[in-house]
Amino acid sequence: MPNDATTRFSDRVADYVRYRPSYPPRVVETLRNECGLSADATVADLGSGTGILTRLLLEEGCRVYGVEPNAEMRTAAETSLAEFPRFTSVSAAAEETGLPADSIDLVVAAQAFHWFDPERCRTEFLRILHPHGWIALIWNERRVDTTPFLQGYEELLLRHSTDYATVDHRNIDEAALARFFGHADFEQSRFENIQQFDLAGLLGRCFSSSYAPNQGQTGHAELRAALETLFDAHNEAGKVKFLYDTRIYFGRLPN
Repeated sequence: MPNDATTRFSDRVADYVRYRPSYPPRVVETLRNECGLSADATVADLGSGTGILTRLLLEEGCRVYGVEPNAEMRTAAETSLAEFPRFTSVSAAAEETGLPADSIDLVVAAQAFHWFDPERCRTEFLRILHPHGWIALIWNERRVDTTPFLQGYEELLLRHSTDYATVDHRNIDEAALARFFGHADFEQSRFENIQQFDLAGLLGRCFSSSYAPNQGQTGHAELRAALETLFDAHNEAGKVKFLYDTRIYFGRLPN
């Protein structure tokens, strides 16, 4: 795991809250139908960030522990989710949650597992899960080549970002997931997801990413100018579309 994984989003939380996508309803339906999610469930949302998935689980009535090591992101979640009495914010990492043993029905990690140490968190998941508890790993995977705009956006990230190719969650492939689950018969589903942005939204969405040079960092002005040019070339009625495949991988760990 990168040394700065727990702090690298600290200076971009506001953009993260405003511009990161949520997850389509069928994600929660899958958790309900395949992993036994119910209002009686106790869920650990690991690397819960600003609480995007946490909110959807709380709206189902679950008790949810949002485990997040980044102070700024955790504070944003605590503010956003203060209305939910079944939410507990935990300052900890996925590899050492501090949660009681045998206390969790479902472990989820949304847009987060690629930051974890797989071996250490696997041991921790086994410790905190009830016997026969479930794990679900979820990502909004941006399509990179289905439209000229998305092709151009990907090219800009490769050209201007700091370490995009290194930290891209797509580095976690099915072979790595099979090693983590301890078997190759974990299940998966894919759903479509979409966001539409004006220019301010496009800029905010880009600079919510930890690999995009933020204001005051080398390359920020060049990336911002390139994004403006890209928007001018491809917007339709003042909007551009981000298309995603929302992928969910779910299964149990052998004891």
